[in-house]
Amino acid sequence: MGVKSFKELIVYQKAHKLAMEIFELTKKFPKEEKFSLTDQIRRSSRSVSSCIAESWAKRYYVKAFVSKLTDSLGEEFETEDWLDYSKDCEYINFAEHEQMISAYDEVRKMLISMINNPEKWCV
Repeated sequence: MGVKSFKELIVYQKAHKLAMEIFELTKKFPKEEKFSLTDQIRRSSRSVSSCIAESWAKRYYVKAFVSKLTDSLGEEFETEDWLDYSKDCEYINFAEHEQMISAYDEVRKMLISMINNPEKWCV
């Protein structure tokens, strides 16, 4: 395993990039959503990558590593749900929604692969 830092993980890089895209998308959300949908989707999207970072620190213990990756997966699913609300409330359009869901699908598959094969990543 040549990866020395969580920042080198493709899944981390993708999740971080997506969180930044969510941040940009939510800038156009209505003011009345500031303390609800905007905060929720920003928080969950950021948690996907932050849980990956935390899991990296716990890779000395397979169960702890998998547990934190599972948290990341949960945050990924939550973000997808908030994206659905964003589309349904017409804060983002169909194309924006599809692009984000497709990108999160990639992240989800990578997380599941890591969860199913922790020995590849654990020390």
